[in-house]
Amino acid sequence: MGFINHIKEEFQVIQERDPAIKTPMEVLLYPSFQVMIQYRRAHKLYKKGHYFLARWISQRAARKTGIEIHPGAQIGKGLFIDHGTGVIIGETTVIGNNVTLYQGVTLGGTGKETGKRHPTLKDNVMVSAGAKILGSFTIGENSKIGAGSVVLEEVPPNCTVVGVPGRIVRRENKKVPRSDMDQVHLPDPILEDIHELQQENESLKAKLQKMEYMLQDLEEKEKKNENL
Repeated sequence: MGFINHIKEEFQVIQERDPAIKTPMEVLLYPSFQVMIQYRRAHKLYKKGHYFLARWISQRAARKTGIEIHPGAQIGKGLFIDHGTGVIIGETTVIGNNVTLYQGVTLGGTGKETGKRHPTLKDNVMVSAGAKILGSFTIGENSKIGAGSVVLEEVPPNCTVVGVPGRIVRRENKKVPRSDMDQVHLPDPILEDIHELQQENESLKAKLQKMEYMLQDLEEKEKKNENL
């Protein structure tokens, strides 16, 4: 794909997925737009073996946008990075088509291992704000990663993951559409457990109170019998 086509694609992606856009020219100000244009340049140089120049371009883009994308990362069409500050994409990361990342996302490794050491995100994946995906494994198509989650193992397609460490809380054969940008209304198993404990606690309190009333009645009856 030529440079002009990359620009057109980035315009389309940002306009589609950010409701804050009022005029097309605003796209030029978006960190996501700026960093992706520079990433495409750096990635071409990286593939040709011009590693220093590729890193120089990527580091300049990181300082300007707050988004660090290693030029060796493989990124498909339609990546949208919302806001973007603090986003880090490692060297051996592979990102499919129509993926959405929010601010503070890390696609990183877990140590000094060599070879493939960063995650693979398949098509239509959404990673919410502050989530960390660490290691060489795959996040399946159409999956959602909840805000602040830390994912350390593979996620099948069509799943929702929340928590630290990340746990699969929804597994449905239902495609998450490209237009679905809801990173808030995700299941929370910990909150559900807390609600269950609260209900059990209220039930126990009610039973104890009933037992107290029964004991009071027995004591009163015993006193009356003694008086007789």
